[in-house]
Amino acid sequence: MKFDYYMPSRLLFGAGKLQELHKHKLPGTKALIVMTGGKSLRANGSLAALEEELRLAGASAILYDKITPNPAKTQIMEGARVAKSNGCDFVIGFGGGSSIDAAKAIAVMATNHGDYWDYISGGSGKGLPVPNDPLPIVAITTTAGTGTEADPWMVVTKEETNEKIGFGYDKTFPVLSVIDPALMLTVPPILTAYQGFDALFHSTEGYLNTIAYPISDAFALRAISLVSQSLPAAVKDGKNLPARTDVALANTLSGMVESTSGCISEHSLAHAMGAMKPELAHGAALIMISRAYYETFAKKGCADARMIDMARAMGKHDAKSAMDFVEALVELQVACGVDTLKMSDYGIRYEDLGAYVDNAFATMGGLFQFDPCTLSKEDCLKIYQASYR
Repeated sequence: MKFDYYMPSRLLFGAGKLQELHKHKLPGTKALIVMTGGKSLRANGSLAALEEELRLAGASAILYDKITPNPAKTQIMEGARVAKSNGCDFVIGFGGGSSIDAAKAIAVMATNHGDYWDYISGGSGKGLPVPNDPLPIVAITTTAGTGTEADPWMVVTKEETNEKIGFGYDKTFPVLSVIDPALMLTVPPILTAYQGFDALFHSTEGYLNTIAYPISDAFALRAISLVSQSLPAAVKDGKNLPARTDVALANTLSGMVESTSGCISEHSLAHAMGAMKPELAHGAALIMISRAYYETFAKKGCADARMIDMARAMGKHDAKSAMDFVEALVELQVACGVDTLKMSDYGIRYEDLGAYVDNAFATMGGLFQFDPCTLSKEDCLKIYQASYR
């Protein structure tokens, strides 16, 4: 047995950890705080608490609050200009996965010339090497969905071509991440569900990935178990701190899965939906296609043992077939009230599904090579069609 393991981020995990930020050495003295334009972090006092921590640490900050739920390349380029013009020497991603992903991308472009898409592999990206190290990144997550606080990855959309592509390398790991479940208590139920399922699928995909290995397996199975046992409670009562803590831990573990194993084609298919329909939440897109997606692998019989493992992690301790995992997945969706999502509610038309397949292969087609068995474009079209409502 041989493997390499690299996880350079310092993690501060637990309720109240934001209030300890000033006790830790920050990677600079002037931060660009990257967040969305939403009101919740201001209204609940979280932004003021972060600014106070920076003051106590002897650091100042500039706020860039224009990030959308699916971060766009134009926002990345503008944020990088703001960081440069204000002499920021580190970047803080504050909020959900979108804010932290955007912060990583801004950190890259704040120290490098050209266009962000010059460094993207896939689609119309040029795949150039990044010549200069990015600014140091601090991640402070206020949701539990992407695990981006514990991995190097960021996902950005090039609006004019409807390309939504992931990118990252060793230098885009956060140097410091704060995972404070107390910051997550006000996340609405539906977003809690969407985010929790995103964390779940990072782990299920990572467990089925052909490059999975003992470290990623351990993280993945624990994350799957935590989401399954605690996400319904967090959806039902957002103030349930133990449930929030379990889901937050699952999310961070799923980020570790992303940094050791990785996603497979379920994310390619969901990203294609989000690229062409930016108003569609990423977690919702994953949920919509998940049943048909995993049924496809169950029917192909190419990952039976691993799907049984995942079913048992979800609480089906007597699981004996791959379909037991699919059943557990559907039961969890019902428990979280997300089993009736409709593609048609977001303007996705049945007759256009082939275009989403083409987009998935053209932009993030590389993930298909890590599937436990080959999915053709015809297979993927059938997954979309079976999922359509």
